[in-house]
Amino acid sequence: MNATGAVWRNWGRSEAVRPVRVERPASVGAVQRAVLAAAKSGLPVKAIGAGHSFTGIAVAPGVQLELSGLRGVLDHDVERHRVTLAAGTNLHQLPGLLAPLGLALPNMGDIDRQTIAGATSTGTHGTGGSFGGLATQIVGLSLVTANGELLHIGTNSAGVTANAELLPAARLGLGALGVIVDVTLQLVPTFVLQAVERPEPLYGVLANYLERSASKDHYEFYWFPHTESALTKTNTRLPADAALSPIPPIKRWVDDELVANGLYRVMCNLGKAVPSVIPRLSQLADKVTGTRDFTDFSPAVFVTNRTVRFREMEYALPREAVPAALCEVKSLIEKKGWRISFPLEVRSAAADDNWLSTAYGRDTGYIAVHRFFREDPEEYFRAVEQIMIAHAGRPHWGKMHYRDAASLRTVYPRFDDFLAVRDRLDPDRVFGNAYLRQVLGD
Repeated sequence: MNATGAVWRNWGRSEAVRPVRVERPASVGAVQRAVLAAAKSGLPVKAIGAGHSFTGIAVAPGVQLELSGLRGVLDHDVERHRVTLAAGTNLHQLPGLLAPLGLALPNMGDIDRQTIAGATSTGTHGTGGSFGGLATQIVGLSLVTANGELLHIGTNSAGVTANAELLPAARLGLGALGVIVDVTLQLVPTFVLQAVERPEPLYGVLANYLERSASKDHYEFYWFPHTESALTKTNTRLPADAALSPIPPIKRWVDDELVANGLYRVMCNLGKAVPSVIPRLSQLADKVTGTRDFTDFSPAVFVTNRTVRFREMEYALPREAVPAALCEVKSLIEKKGWRISFPLEVRSAAADDNWLSTAYGRDTGYIAVHRFFREDPEEYFRAVEQIMIAHAGRPHWGKMHYRDAASLRTVYPRFDDFLAVRDRLDPDRVFGNAYLRQVLGD
């Protein structure tokens, strides 16, 4: 136990809290004791991951559980491509842990700072019209409930199954059901990706979005406001023994660190000081974004290092609605005369059956909007959100939005089923906080 008095802040600097106390359990038993002690003292308890959610989902005003003591591979079955990981394992640690086993995550997002439990519990996803979010890779997990019980859900790497009916709720549980202490993932053999990145005219990209998101393994694009082109990224899956042609280290440093982080940080700060220059800076960024074609093992292609702080809102739409919705956002920016320095990102995911998944029951497209962390995003985000709501949008649970439980119930068919599981596992809201009251109700 550690009574610190220090203020915790998330990565995007959109949330901050001073917990009553911070605990760093190094075992499952210690997690159980911490939960019981919190409940006995009438304090809510929350596990935090890496702080990469932009919402208050991990804000812990009572007892904050920091799970970096629970990391690494706990068990594995290489034949069935299954691995059990401790909940505090960071995604960036997985290549080193999984490569010796000849295994890899089927899909990843472009940021790997999150913990595996935090990423899955908030609905983190990558892109690929035939691939689900990270939570769909979970076949089993272990959860410490409000009464201190260790509840096993689904199938572990030893093939033992229990409480499988709870898996669609617990895979993506928002931290509302308990503290996840381990997850068992269904992985795939190590594979290689060929990446092709190139700028293309925006309206041609929009016209081809549905076809490309369905036919390409992993497809996404970025559009800088105040420009008429988009940067497309297409990743094609290849076997592990495919010939590699990685980006040379010096070029990767220039592209990803010097330009994408260093120069871009300068541009964002300049745009904050002098907003009128943002359109010209965006057009410059559009021009310096060049074509790249390289081949490497999947984590080196999926992930990009991002050090420029920002705030983000992302909405999941029925995939066919994406082109029209993005055009509406473009028109909105032009009509309002806003100066937006960060690009919009468009991705896709397959339908899944996790009750609170943004892709539940429908093939999904994602539109993400961002603002530099030193800028106030509210006017922009609220206006964009209205466009997304009109297209039956669902907000990413870990990214900024303004929806409440009554609104969210209308777009999640199993919303009340999830609440029933919550009532069963945490009737006294030991794991509650202000964000969960907003999105789930009391």
